[in-house]
Amino acid sequence: MFLLFLPSIFLGWSLGSNDAANIFGPPVSSGVIKYKNAIITASIFVIIGAVVGGSAGLHNIGNLSQISLEQSSLALLIAAITVTVMTSIGLPVSTTQAVVGAIVGFGIFGGSVDFSILNKIWLSWIGTPIGAGIFSFIFYKLFSFVFEKIKSIQSQDRFILVLTWIVGIYGSYSLGANNVANVTGVFNGIILNTQLLALIGGVSIALGILTYSRKVMYTVGSKIVNLDHFSAMIVMLGAAITVWVYSLIGVPVSSSQAIVGAVIGIGLSTGTKTFNKQMILKIIFGWIGTPFISGIISFSVLKIMEVFI
Repeated sequence: MFLLFLPSIFLGWSLGSNDAANIFGPPVSSGVIKYKNAIITASIFVIIGAVVGGSAGLHNIGNLSQISLEQSSLALLIAAITVTVMTSIGLPVSTTQAVVGAIVGFGIFGGSVDFSILNKIWLSWIGTPIGAGIFSFIFYKLFSFVFEKIKSIQSQDRFILVLTWIVGIYGSYSLGANNVANVTGVFNGIILNTQLLALIGGVSIALGILTYSRKVMYTVGSKIVNLDHFSAMIVMLGAAITVWVYSLIGVPVSSSQAIVGAVIGIGLSTGTKTFNKQMILKIIFGWIGTPFISGIISFSVLKIMEVFI
């Protein structure tokens, strides 16, 4: 049974090592927060978020398709391969979409896909960047009003630091609550109870943050936004709230999509160009391609297994 969990643990580790940049990347890469403090904090609250708020997403992913334990494990392995391939060719990738695509690929083969859940999921992929953009647009206006009332530069810096920590903790909780479904959701209803699956998923994500997030956080974190510390904090907040809202609905979404939407929202709010059309088109292509590639791979693998086994 442990071997069947290995793809799940690997996927969680990979998710943590990459998505930590979406939580603490901007303040760490800019020196506002120390890397060590960020990863310890993120790891703790990712686990708390997974255990306290991850059950709804685990149920939805678990009920998306009725597949066996072995197929569930294989679906996660295929999702991990898809993420690796898309990353290697430089395309933005969503772990959520890779997992859902793999599960649906198996489900179509077996004739059992809950399209009511699937419709809710793909609509969330559209709503995530839009929602994050709206949140960051509104919050930039609101917090700017408060920030401008603070006359002392030292007080302004303290204001940004405190809010960045609060938003980082909240973002870590949101990531755990929402994305734990990607890691262990396929096993829900098949093996182990929901709380234990949430704990396993949360710990695997935390391990990724603790052991292999430095490079991604420093490199990706500085590329996510080319903004000042205040704007970067608002981007983090807009993305965190969006991810948390979808965790309440029980739909796992991409924190990367939320970050991109939040950046665009900041650009619209400030009237500055924080993005370009070529980047947007590349991101959209990656988002559309990920679930399709993952689904095609899983469907093909089952067809091959049917022939030779």
